[in-house]
Amino acid sequence: MNLTDKAGEAAPLRLQVYLAHAGIASRRACEGLITAGRVSVNGQVVTTLGTKVLPTDDIRLDGVSLHPETELHYLALHKPPMYICSSFDPQGRPLAKDLLPIPRERLYNVGRLDYRSSGLIIFTNDGDFAARISHPSAEIEKEYLVEATGPIPDTMIAEFEAGLEIEGVFYRSAEIERLGRKAIRVVLIEGKNREIRRVFSHFHLHPSKLHRIRIGPVVLGGLGAGESRALTMEEKEFLTAKAKKAKK
Repeated sequence: MNLTDKAGEAAPLRLQVYLAHAGIASRRACEGLITAGRVSVNGQVVTTLGTKVLPTDDIRLDGVSLHPETELHYLALHKPPMYICSSFDPQGRPLAKDLLPIPRERLYNVGRLDYRSSGLIIFTNDGDFAARISHPSAEIEKEYLVEATGPIPDTMIAEFEAGLEIEGVFYRSAEIERLGRKAIRVVLIEGKNREIRRVFSHFHLHPSKLHRIRIGPVVLGGLGAGESRALTMEEKEFLTAKAKKAKK
């Protein structure tokens, strides 16, 4: 990770970028930490986004000194249901990150699966990578298997495929296939918050199972619940190439 300019001098970084390089969270999540007053620079709390810092500055989160990660990790995890994708949960629910084999590293999830959902999620400590592949302009497909508590009507499948507006938000699947009376396979690209659950609720349905099986080229395969693995070089290169199209 290069933190110097062409002359070899320490290069100033936006504070949220420094935090992401330190493996704290994605840039967007780091912005929330800054505005919440949890970050200090050289002993002064900083709440202004875009504040420039140097690698030589004393930068702390909740009083703990931070330094850029020197070793980057990219992991695929099979999240079981009833685990939360967060660095902390005030309700004390199990954290998905605690299932990872390297707890000493500051790893965080790229995107989310909600508490009841299961399946594939990527963890990393590379803030740039996380920000880019999370951006909608990267157009990375995410594939889900969904089972409902009741029969899924053809009208829901047709409207989700064509696109529909719910409470002012537009939802559309990139691909959808019926697997049974109560089951479908759905591919999303943009992946708005709780998109599948909101569409199901609009049709008075409830997913009894929501399971993600693929993110771009990364497939869940035979990875057991709670198990993880490192991304292959090919998977990482594909995601990185797609992410280069994303806005910073």
